[in-house]
Amino acid sequence: MSPVHAGLTAAALLRSVDLLADGPAAWGRPTPARGPGIYVVELPDPPETAPLEMARVGKWLEHVPELRLNGERPTSRVLAGVLASAWSAGQPVLYAGSTTSSIGGRIAALRVHVPGERRPHADGHWLHLLRPTTLAATRVWWASTDAPEEYLDALLDAYAERVPAGTLPWANTRSPGGRRRELGITGALLPAEERAAAPPPTRVVDMPDGDADGARPTIRAGGTMRRAPRAPGTTPRSPRRPPPRPQEERLEHAPNALTAEGQVRLQAELHELVRVRRPEVIGRIRAAKELGDLKENADYTAAREEQSFLEGRVQAIEVRLRDAVVVEAATAGGRADLGSVVDVEQDGDEATYTLVGASESDPAAGRISADSPVGRALLGARTGDVVTVRTPRGEVKYRVIGVR
Repeated sequence: MSPVHAGLTAAALLRSVDLLADGPAAWGRPTPARGPGIYVVELPDPPETAPLEMARVGKWLEHVPELRLNGERPTSRVLAGVLASAWSAGQPVLYAGSTTSSIGGRIAALRVHVPGERRPHADGHWLHLLRPTTLAATRVWWASTDAPEEYLDALLDAYAERVPAGTLPWANTRSPGGRRRELGITGALLPAEERAAAPPPTRVVDMPDGDADGARPTIRAGGTMRRAPRAPGTTPRSPRRPPPRPQEERLEHAPNALTAEGQVRLQAELHELVRVRRPEVIGRIRAAKELGDLKENADYTAAREEQSFLEGRVQAIEVRLRDAVVVEAATAGGRADLGSVVDVEQDGDEATYTLVGASESDPAAGRISADSPVGRALLGARTGDVVTVRTPRGEVKYRVIGVR
């Protein structure tokens, strides 16, 4: 084995961040580690080229219809070629991960994962694209620590420093520090399952014994209550409904509607976060690492927390821009629509509202969601119209002064 190989084994990499390496455990064998920590998958005798199994790549591609390569649907051969281009020749370390619960349980989840699924271990699923004989030859090392993410970030930094032109182990697509593997692959996982919406809050009203929807309560001997049948010829009273809106018709927009101004604003924020804030935070993390023990390092913890919020915001903006339906600017003087600036008067006080999508709402700046009570009332209104907004304290009327 060459010096390069020897310096980058899993055990050596764990020792480089001052962790005691445990293992190895053969792939498929239980890992006797129950606490939090980090783990590394290693191929002792790695080939010069990626030992991919074309059939497994094809199944992954077939399993995830939304998978794209640079925006287009790839063939199995093209996708395998891109994955092979990320292979580090002769590099034993294939993947590194962390867990705050059980190392053994996390490794077991990795072993049974199906590429394209979101659970139980989506990160590192490229390992299952290797030939079965290659995967069976891998082994796992691990190290216990109460600061798994911090040490994983430090371990990946050590890897990047020692591998020529390498930033991440082959099966890692991103690091806790924000680095990503840019191969142009998107939609690699099935869409997240949409959870059923929570039922709306109920309103309990105490009513006297009597006609509730045309039925009278009667008491059984056991103390339980039932409804008596309605008298012949009677009909149930229909529930009260609010009167229809006095507008020509209700304007509807897709839930992901976005104004052109909102799109520009999000793009500017994304540029600021990615080009300015992210490098600053990464620099602070690296500087804090030099101060000592990561677990007791307050500067490092604060920087990592800021990085977590930053990356969450970046992902949210990227999803919003990708799924957005940009609406055309509303016509000045016409009916109020998404993007319209509406001047209103209420009890002698004038106000100006800009109707925007829900994600652009900023009431303090005068941008109100078209789904808010006031926004819904103003949608479709023209200059001179009077709209009514129903609030818990009663009705509020707005007179539309102008639409622009």
